[in-house]
Amino acid sequence: MNVLMQEDLAVSATAIEKLAELLGSTEDGIKGVRVYASPGGCSGVSFGMTFAESIDENDMVGDHGSVKVIVDAATIGHLRGAEIDFVDRGDGNAAFVFNNIPQPSAGGGCGTCGSSGGGCA
Repeated sequence: MNVLMQEDLAVSATAIEKLAELLGSTEDGIKGVRVYASPGGCSGVSFGMTFAESIDENDMVGDHGSVKVIVDAATIGHLRGAEIDFVDRGDGNAAFVFNNIPQPSAGGGCGTCGSSGGGCA
C-alpha cells in the first residue's frame, strides 16, 4: 500500500465530511471509498466512487481521519492533480464532482464527444 498525497488527488473538506457521513451508515467491513476510472465521458474516461471492502497491495490510500480514499495505479494516472469536492446547491441537486481533471494531450475534452445539452461541466 502506498500513501496517496493531497497533491496526487485532493479531497475537499466538504467532500470528506459527506464521505464520513456516508461511511457512518455502512455495514462493518468497509475499509474506505474507492475512486475508479471506467471507459466513457468526453475525455474517454469517466470517474466514480464506491465503498471498498479491501485495500490491495498496489493501491494508494489517502488517510483523512475517519475516511480512507483508495485509488489504484491505473486510476491515479488519470486523476493526478485533480480534486474531489461535494457540491450541494440546496435544491436537491447534490453530488460529488471531480475538478481539474487533466485532459489528454490529443483530442478529448468538452465539446468533442458530440453531446448536446452541456454534459461537460
